[in-house]
Amino acid sequence: MSDWFEVDLRVRYAETDQMGVVYYANHLVWFEMARTELFRSMGIEYSRLETEREIFLPVAEAYCRYRFPLRYDDEVAVRVKIKEIGTIRLSFEYEILKNGKAAATGYTNHAFVDRSGRPVPVPVDIREAMDRLRR
Repeated sequence: MSDWFEVDLRVRYAETDQMGVVYYANHLVWFEMARTELFRSMGIEYSRLETEREIFLPVAEAYCRYRFPLRYDDEVAVRVKIKEIGTIRLSFEYEILKNGKAAATGYTNHAFVDRSGRPVPVPVDIREAMDRLRR
């Protein structure tokens, strides 16, 4: 079983720049979209983490390697997997694929924090859900 979670999308015109290529920052937006859907697939909603448990996952680091351009109306798959789970940190790895080839790859690193921005331990239920996903 692959530990990748995949979300399909079609590039919208508004996501392209003056040259007709996907604007570089949109790759990070797509990373977030895939990450959010990965959490949802585990039964964890970001919005409820914030409102009900006051736990936040700010991005501490983001990286994207652009391999070839994507354009309006391209069909792409955005893949995400959990790279590492620490005591207060979490990292994800990403691929954006067109026709099975990586147009971009990257990662994000996050910290679990409370409303004031202080680090908190990864909640047990989230760690268990992620461990189940990685098996």
